[in-house]
Amino acid sequence: MTNPVDGTPPEFIQQAAEPVRAHLATSTALNTFLQGAGTLTLEERRLIVDQALVLLEQNYVHLPLKTAMHAVNPVQRLRVLRRRLERQTQKTMPLEWIFHAEVSETFHSVRDLHTNYLLPNPFAGKIAFLPFLIEQYTDQQGTHFMVTHVVEGFSAPGFKAGVEITHWSGIPISDAVDLNAARFAGSNTPARRSRGVQSLTVRPLRIHLPPFEEWVTVSYIDEGGTKRELRENWRIVENLPAFVNADAVSAAALSQGLDLDADETSRAKVLLFAPRVVAQEKAVQANESFPELRQGEVATTMPKVFKAQKVRTESGTYGHIRIFTFNVDDPFAFVEEFVRLIGKLPQNGLIVDVRDNGGGHIHAAEFALQVLTPRRIVPEPVQFINTPLNLRICREHQTNPDINLGAWVPSMEQAVEIGAAFSSAFPLTPEDKANAIGQQYFGPVVLITNARCYSATDIFAAGFQDHQIGPVLGTDENTGAGGANVWTHQLLSSLLQGDKATPYVPLPKGAGMRVSIRRTLRVGPQSGTPVEDLGVIPDERHQMTRRDLLEDNADLFDRAGQLLKKPDPTCRIHQRHPRRRCPATQGESHQR
Repeated sequence: MTNPVDGTPPEFIQQAAEPVRAHLATSTALNTFLQGAGTLTLEERRLIVDQALVLLEQNYVHLPLKTAMHAVNPVQRLRVLRRRLERQTQKTMPLEWIFHAEVSETFHSVRDLHTNYLLPNPFAGKIAFLPFLIEQYTDQQGTHFMVTHVVEGFSAPGFKAGVEITHWSGIPISDAVDLNAARFAGSNTPARRSRGVQSLTVRPLRIHLPPFEEWVTVSYIDEGGTKRELRENWRIVENLPAFVNADAVSAAALSQGLDLDADETSRAKVLLFAPRVVAQEKAVQANESFPELRQGEVATTMPKVFKAQKVRTESGTYGHIRIFTFNVDDPFAFVEEFVRLIGKLPQNGLIVDVRDNGGGHIHAAEFALQVLTPRRIVPEPVQFINTPLNLRICREHQTNPDINLGAWVPSMEQAVEIGAAFSSAFPLTPEDKANAIGQQYFGPVVLITNARCYSATDIFAAGFQDHQIGPVLGTDENTGAGGANVWTHQLLSSLLQGDKATPYVPLPKGAGMRVSIRRTLRVGPQSGTPVEDLGVIPDERHQMTRRDLLEDNADLFDRAGQLLKKPDPTCRIHQRHPRRRCPATQGESHQR
């Protein structure tokens, strides 16, 4: 997330964002909020643990991988917790937050952002926040942590975008980030550290326990070099609503590949720091044109999904499209708007930017690839882990055209005899629809990723690399490494709704769970390689700079521009016709 200069008249933004300010004014202090929490009975706690055992033991596709890779045993941990609950009474049971911590830590132990325990009411739908955002950059002196956004109306002496944070409640900021990262799931070190930074000031309470501290003390250096301290209380407020109902039996829910933490955080950032997006969304809903676009920006009907603009780099002017999320109900509308936007951008080179994109609809991610390449797209195949319960679900819907789980049934039935751990692999995304419109952008393309790319975005990045569409430029050394289709407990329960012997029981008081149900495998040169925990390693690296954070990714776009101008040795034009003029070199021949 960058801090661009806002060219829209303040009056318009302030008017459009007035409901947001009114909403934030309803936030409560953390200690006040917690006074109304903690209403689960002992029986409800036992039910939650029992249902967690069903999901992890009988549905979880990554259980063998995670047990081996991270040396954990979440199933045994839940069994021990269940035994302890049997010995407790309503009077002797510990505080509710201790129970939530135990279950959350069990889910976090597998380091899988698809597999979550979702806290019940009143935590569901809420975020804990501090009124500023911190991001990381690197220079010759090392790693720095800088404030990049401040909530409108918040002020403190010398505190604004650009100040450097040195300590967090007395702890050196780099150590505080590492301690924070250790509390959260993440498939690799870059992913965990990235989330350690992000969660310093924004935490979705649907997934994370509330902060233990009621306030933080922030030590910082202002732009004049003066060392200062700020004490700020955590606040709690209702988050913006989700884009997709993942609990309903629908194509969007069945095709989910989403990091819920990233999705919740993305919506929270819009609420807290992006009144301009709120204004654009309001204009779209009212069927009005947005009065002031920035220079080079293209208006979009999906301002929470896309941002398209021309960017000037040292190598020339190129198109840039930011995809904030793939979490949409209609993947066809997503692709249609994607094609329309890139058609209005320069055709000599395109920067596709998916940083911080936690995924969403897997079809949307894989449908979009065809637009950027003449090659035929081969969607990633997916597998169930072979268990009696997964087989039962697939048999129940093997002839249902809307759910269509029949392809996996024969191999799962055969597993009883041959002992196969996983089913056969079949694409989740229909291959004909992944190639329905073909290439629409004919210039060179570069993809920008970071460690907060996850799930459907991992699948998009893997497909981009596997189909050799262009170079992958990473601001971290890996993506988030989430390779799975994820279903909620409620969705699983609905799939066996007519089965009187279903093991799924409704969870109490708004609690929820999610589980990786089908794992994804790469295609092309790395065919059969799981995406989970391995991720997509970029072809090129760029470490974010101070200039990037303060000047709208200026150095990052310069690096991307260099890659767009450089002839691509995998380009078919370059291979067959070395003297033909190519958009990658802005009219120059490949052979100089």
